[in-house]
Amino acid sequence: MAAITTDHPLKLRVSNRPAALSALLFSLLAAAPALAAEEDPWAAVPKLLEAIRAPEFPDRDFPITEHGARPSLGNGTQDALPGITRAIEACAAAGGGRVVIPAGEWFVAGPIHLKSKVNLHLAEEATVSFSVEPADYPNVFTRFEGTEVMNHSPLIYAFEQEDIAITGQGTFHGRATKDDWWGYSRDARGAINRLRQMAADGVAVEERVFGEGHGLRPVFVQPYRCRNILIEGVTFRDSPMWFINPVLCRNVTVRKVTVKGLGPNNDGCNPESTGDVLIEDCYFDTGDDCIAIKSGRDHDGRRIDTPSENIIIRGCKMLEGHGGVVCGSEMSGGVRNVFAENCVMDSPHLERALRIKSSPRRGGFVENIHFRDVEVSEVADAIFRINLHYANETGEFLPRVRNVSMERVTVEKAPRAFFFHGHAEQPIRDVVVRDCEFKSVARASVLTNAENLNFQRVRINGEPRER
Repeated sequence: MAAITTDHPLKLRVSNRPAALSALLFSLLAAAPALAAEEDPWAAVPKLLEAIRAPEFPDRDFPITEHGARPSLGNGTQDALPGITRAIEACAAAGGGRVVIPAGEWFVAGPIHLKSKVNLHLAEEATVSFSVEPADYPNVFTRFEGTEVMNHSPLIYAFEQEDIAITGQGTFHGRATKDDWWGYSRDARGAINRLRQMAADGVAVEERVFGEGHGLRPVFVQPYRCRNILIEGVTFRDSPMWFINPVLCRNVTVRKVTVKGLGPNNDGCNPESTGDVLIEDCYFDTGDDCIAIKSGRDHDGRRIDTPSENIIIRGCKMLEGHGGVVCGSEMSGGVRNVFAENCVMDSPHLERALRIKSSPRRGGFVENIHFRDVEVSEVADAIFRINLHYANETGEFLPRVRNVSMERVTVEKAPRAFFFHGHAEQPIRDVVVRDCEFKSVARASVLTNAENLNFQRVRINGEPRER
């Protein structure tokens, strides 16, 4: 496998591996500016936005206090869940409206399940704290890291519903710590491997029963096979695992949401096998990827064969995390048509700005990914990373990555500008980087098995870097 690196960020050096020279010549010949003449991909965004519309609800309220819910008074002993559940049922039976959780401290000993036409509205200065006891979360049909399973219910869950919302200015607090949910990740590897083997063997999902005692942590918010979803204004803190994870959904708006959690796998927003998504004006400070676009893992991802597509990300602020905007790594069903713009990434603990990750075990495709007008203070790894050897996994499903662009991105400090690691049999193709300024770049870029790289008006450490 031939690699092109730069000892100085501006100077190419050919490795001494066999076939390195031919790879270099091919790469340089392939760097013709053909993509520059193509139609602007961003012209598609207005049309994509037409398909994304927040649901509307009847103008009537169902306060949870009218259905028996009482505040916890800070001691976590008064369970408001039965009153919330009755209010949701009454709202749905009446044809929809708002289920209102007023200001105060509320405790729920289990998951909140939403129904069609229900807007769960959390008032300003209201905090809903969730139990951290696994026994309080019965099994439902869900996914764990891209594999379907009967497992703990997500903290807020909806299955095959339409027109649902979570709105307001209050806080949903998962209360996860290393002494409970986060600590379970250390002992879950055996169960995770058994689940993945079940999927590979074609075991029916109803027979993949896990839950209490297995350590497979639930996500915070998961609409599953739902349509017309709005999540707006609220704050989520300290999830057991991923925070916002719509699966097999259509028409999703996530707006002005704050996500804070530095636990293991605390991804901020993970659309999975989901289309027509708008994520805007959100704040992410996470223990894993801020936004990670997924589409199922391995056998299940290929069996269900539903990509995530038509996703617009704009106006977001990202602090700590493994990546700002990420595709993968559970992306066996594919990812396409992602547009991210006008974001700010501002933390020395953010590892990458734009990241694509898969492996020959996971496979899938990533295409038409466009990233522009992003300000980055600092990253701890590469600014732009495409790694198709993720976790050193092997297999027969080579991932395909093509038609990716980065424009008008500024970075103040980074160890490395680019890290592209593809496969000789299926190279990374058609990547455009233009009008970018990368400062204080310390080390060489690595470009392995990537064809038709087109760098235009890119400056690294004040000097031009063209291909």
